[in-house]
Amino acid sequence: MPSLLLTINGKSQRVDTPPDETLLSLLRNRLDLTGTKYGCGEGQCGACMVLLDGQAIPSCQTPVSEAAGKKIVTIEGLAQNGRLHPVQTAFLETEAFQCGYCTSGMIVASVALLMSNPNPSPENIAETLSRNVCRCGTYLRILAAVQSAAKKGAVK
Repeated sequence: MPSLLLTINGKSQRVDTPPDETLLSLLRNRLDLTGTKYGCGEGQCGACMVLLDGQAIPSCQTPVSEAAGKKIVTIEGLAQNGRLHPVQTAFLETEAFQCGYCTSGMIVASVALLMSNPNPSPENIAETLSRNVCRCGTYLRILAAVQSAAKKGAVK
């Protein structure tokens, strides 16, 4: 089994992993980072989004080997020094979730969007988050949360 050096949420660690193990499986089942959710298993719902070198990617379709040498950030890694990330705060303030299953993926995708476009239009937000499914249908509150975070300069 190959041993890979991964940087997850700012911490480097070596993991022994089968070559075909998904990043999602490693995060949830072996590293106990359960904020990243298993949804469809096909990279279509967005529940498993993580940041890989600043890009939102579906971790259920990403082999761990592709993440080696890159910076991985999960929903747990967005908060810094005991303070929620501004996008996380905006989701709370706008009550942009009901069941919460999609929330971590929505937040991660929103952070990636704001990193590349700090002032997105509602259309930019909707297009970016079209990869993420919310079964509760809170899309208008999610849109409001991302707009609020952008107005407050969430990502600089």
